[in-house]
Amino acid sequence: MGDVRTEDERTPRVEPEPLLQIRDLQVDFTTMHGSVRAVEDASLSLEAGRTLAVVGESGSGKSTTAMAAIGLLAGNGKVTGGSIRFNGQDLVGLPESRMRDIRGRQIGLVPQDPMSNLNPVSRIGTQVAETLLTHRLATRRDVDARVVEVLEAAGIPEAGRRSRQYPHELSGGLRQRALIAVALACRPRLLIADEPTSALDVTVQQVILDQIEQMTDELGTAILLITHDLGLAAERAQDLVVMHRGKVVESGPAAQLLEDPQHPYTRSLVRAAPSVAAVRLAPDAFTGARGEGHPAPGHREDHPVARPLPDGGTAGSLPASAPVRAGDGRGRGWGAGADTEPLVTITDLTKVYPVRGGDDFYAARNVSLEIPRGTTVSIVGESGSGKTTTARMLLRLIEPTSGSISFDGRDVLTLDRRGLRDFRQRVQAVFQDPYSSLNPMFTVGRIIEEPLIAYKRGGARERRDRVAELMDQVALPSSMHRRYPAELSGGQRQRVAIARALALRPELIVCDEPVSALDVLVQDQILTLLGDLQQELGLSYLFISHDLAVVRLISDYVCVMKDGELVEAATSEEIFTNPRHAYTRRLLASIPGNELGIETGVA
Repeated sequence: MGDVRTEDERTPRVEPEPLLQIRDLQVDFTTMHGSVRAVEDASLSLEAGRTLAVVGESGSGKSTTAMAAIGLLAGNGKVTGGSIRFNGQDLVGLPESRMRDIRGRQIGLVPQDPMSNLNPVSRIGTQVAETLLTHRLATRRDVDARVVEVLEAAGIPEAGRRSRQYPHELSGGLRQRALIAVALACRPRLLIADEPTSALDVTVQQVILDQIEQMTDELGTAILLITHDLGLAAERAQDLVVMHRGKVVESGPAAQLLEDPQHPYTRSLVRAAPSVAAVRLAPDAFTGARGEGHPAPGHREDHPVARPLPDGGTAGSLPASAPVRAGDGRGRGWGAGADTEPLVTITDLTKVYPVRGGDDFYAARNVSLEIPRGTTVSIVGESGSGKTTTARMLLRLIEPTSGSISFDGRDVLTLDRRGLRDFRQRVQAVFQDPYSSLNPMFTVGRIIEEPLIAYKRGGARERRDRVAELMDQVALPSSMHRRYPAELSGGQRQRVAIARALALRPELIVCDEPVSALDVLVQDQILTLLGDLQQELGLSYLFISHDLAVVRLISDYVCVMKDGELVEAATSEEIFTNPRHAYTRRLLASIPGNELGIETGVA
């Protein structure tokens, strides 16, 4: 008896064509030095209703690939090879008038920075209305009602009132939702999200991503997600493409690729990615390799690093200093001994800003903490939590309303001009943005030398030798001393900022989001550098960050702030394994990829 086959089995199955299919893409940019190839032979495909993440460091070509797909390359950029097929149509060489019809109506874009992508002199509602009217999805008569509908769908509360506001009147999260509203107003089939949450805190990031996911699920929209956050890619994307130096080096299902990366570059990305499953990097790990964390110091209730809140909150208490740890003869290691007084003691620090016609705004309220010598104390929290305000009061960049700050036993707030000058050579800062914190008119050597000149340290030859020594300490080639900041990468700029901070041999460095603007590989290098310098020079750090995975790697102690108040403080180990406060637990739960079990970083 012969085989009996159903009609379905006899008919060959035809796989549907991907919604977006890029094949052998080449993109060149014309510069004053000739043509530069930014993307070379890149291929990827995205099916309808799915999410594809493209990851890689800055300059890898991921954003260029996405901008080529939507026809928004810079004026000096051009697709010189390959094809970009969307919904069966090749977009390469399509007239701009036709691309304008596709762009927005069929392909939406959520760009990275809402402040530079929203018109600052146009109301939010007007910008959404412009999109609807351009694509004839509303009339002048009903456009206002449609704008409110679109803003509500993007999760913006009080949409009618918000539509009449300007971008500067909204928070970062609301501005990003406004961009989502503009991108999805026309119900596109494809949404390109280019680093849509990189500038946002982890809890706001989760809300924004949930909103995008909810709206795209309802519309059946596919998502091309551009990101350098592997945890985000693992959590939000079904498929993953890894780009390096303009080429696709690996692709496949996201979870499988991150659990078992095959390409050396992908493996380096996964190794470098910080993870809350990691432990505090040990001193012997600060040679460029990861290591085991040291045991969490025991409690000393008589000398807490952070005090409980006056209202009986759940802030934990910490020992005044880490235990003595043997070094390698170069410095003091992490702790300077359990009996040593803390380097910094902050008591009931408060900053109040008067509000005309309303209640006073408390940027920080009764903050108390200590920084043991040779250790890293981190302050974490969302934007507006008061962490940067606290750091700036310690630096005496802003004056507190009340409270006290003691540095090495001296009251910082009563220092005279000479005492403050001495204080500022012992306490230095490294800020978030390496682009704006360096003088663009100075060479690298001049930037690093600047503190030595200001404090009249040595003659020209001694300063030149000190600059060379500092550049060597932060692993910058001596040949860079004549370059300007614009000629350096972001990581190199941050190394210059660190070298400048070290020039006067400080005891404490305040690091305010020093790696948040950097890619994962560069971020890993800077964190390792900070650890090396702490081990070598016995430095203390106050580390400000909203990235808990980074904080996990570098911190001995962690203080959690919310709405200007310190809500919890403990050793890094305790915060990440046994958080007491509901807000701390919410921060940890909001970290992308936290619950996926993907081993990024050190486990």
